[in-house]
Amino acid sequence: MNDTFDLKHYLDAVYTRFPEADHRPVIGITGNYDDLTCKLSQGYYKSVVAAGGVPVIIPPIADADTIVNTLSRIDGLILSGGGDYNPLWTGEEPSVKLGGINKERDLPELLITRLAYNRQIPMLGICRGIQTLAIALGGEVAQDISDQATVKHSQDADRSEPTHSVRIERDSILDHIYASYPRPLHVNSFHHQAVKAPGDKFRVVAKATDGIIESIESTEFKSILGVQWHPECLETGLPLFQWLVAEAAAYRQAHQTHDRILTLDTHCDTPMFFPQGIHFDHRDPKILVDLHKMTEGRQDATIMVAYLPQPKAGEKFSDNVSFDVSGPKAYADLIFDKIETIVSENKDYIAIARTPNDLWMHKHQGLKSIMLGIENGLALEGKLENLQHFANRGVVYITLCHNGDNDICDSARGSNTHNGVSDFGEQVIREMNRLGIVVDLSHGGEKSFYDALDISAQPIVCSHSSSRALCDHPRNLTDDQMRALAAKGGVAQTTIYHGFLKADGEATILDVMAHLDHAIDVMGIDHVGLGTDFDGDGGVRGLADSSELINFTRQLLARRYSEQDIQKIWGGNFMRVMAHVQNSKK
Repeated sequence: MNDTFDLKHYLDAVYTRFPEADHRPVIGITGNYDDLTCKLSQGYYKSVVAAGGVPVIIPPIADADTIVNTLSRIDGLILSGGGDYNPLWTGEEPSVKLGGINKERDLPELLITRLAYNRQIPMLGICRGIQTLAIALGGEVAQDISDQATVKHSQDADRSEPTHSVRIERDSILDHIYASYPRPLHVNSFHHQAVKAPGDKFRVVAKATDGIIESIESTEFKSILGVQWHPECLETGLPLFQWLVAEAAAYRQAHQTHDRILTLDTHCDTPMFFPQGIHFDHRDPKILVDLHKMTEGRQDATIMVAYLPQPKAGEKFSDNVSFDVSGPKAYADLIFDKIETIVSENKDYIAIARTPNDLWMHKHQGLKSIMLGIENGLALEGKLENLQHFANRGVVYITLCHNGDNDICDSARGSNTHNGVSDFGEQVIREMNRLGIVVDLSHGGEKSFYDALDISAQPIVCSHSSSRALCDHPRNLTDDQMRALAAKGGVAQTTIYHGFLKADGEATILDVMAHLDHAIDVMGIDHVGLGTDFDGDGGVRGLADSSELINFTRQLLARRYSEQDIQKIWGGNFMRVMAHVQNSKK
């Protein structure tokens, strides 16, 4: 309660300390709607303040620009409670037991949930909010649970009074949040709908004794949690809000880090889909990298390669590509033509970069960058002069081979045709040095790797290669290879292709981090980075496409890497090598 009505008294209290704001995480809370009024129970916003966040109420408006601009200004999201969803959103007709629906809220909240999910924004769904998560992200909601329930879930008790218990799954987010609390956890309950099935993006982590789902959490290493009860009314509810505020703070820190550093993915195969008519300015489900996903994941730049499959014995190159072209060089040029067309059509948002300085200039201009690369020196068609052609086109690196020996060198998946780098391959490497094109030995056989290190007068790279010590695959680098590469000033970019991360079972973002940490232990922080191999079968749970790359930074921050080291990992080391090679050309 105010003890004075003197405004200056309160202003003086603001200005007696500095800084004025300590940059607390901003938590958006979806507002309820009734009688032409956007309203919200005080428990929600007071709980956010008590947890150390700054609450803002989000009105139920389905305007896309309003939602996108809102999401760009918040660090976490609470999906609040309220009335039933119209079952038509789930393809169902209304049950006779359906309660009152609220058409003003349904579409805005489903939109904001999907868009927040794509941006990796931490979310907490409460009561109706857990059902929002399910409906928006592939789960199912029961219109009425009275036939299944043996516990009374629609209570008339005071909201601050626990009315039933829930059993929590071990090693869940919820389990860690309530680690110091007695079990089972006692909660309140005011609903007749509930999540029927969580879908593949969530797992069930708490149930009532009658089997009704009481909590779900993300299966994709996202900071998303839903509870069926109302924690804002309970004495035991604050830990949930503290969890959300902490996750929002980590998300904000990652965003602020991306504001200051340049994020470069050094290997992306998305161009192989360009001849098939994709929409780079849409959020196109056919590809893992587009303008929307790059924006959502706060990715500044990518090196897009013209991938050329290596023909097997008796095959023609044209047997393995979807367009009738005269040969590998023409196919690479076709890919680069497609990239240039896409860039030209979206010149307000993206540009082609040739140098590290270009990358930084584009970032300052608010543009995304694409660099050009070639995956498989087959594109040269055995002619040294074609290197000058591709240098003129702006190619920054060439991966000498792919899955099969070519006329340059033997592949890690080849037949030891040359016992390493061929005589022609030696000429290629020396000419690449002269022209300022980086030599890339991902896919190269071990003998080819060491030959290239001896031949090249400049540092070489492995644009997308992980560690053989952690996953015994011939495409991965041994510790000795890593040490030799680092000794010559080169870099190895951890890739997120599942088969190069884990021999058995599903690889996840945690395996990516394990490979990166191992590479740093062996090579040092100045010789590592990330080459996703997106759209070349790269992508794992937690790092599924460009929209999730902010999660990589969150993992780096959680491991307490400094911002300087994060920049090195996020392309700084690779740009150092690129600049050195380009500045040494003759």
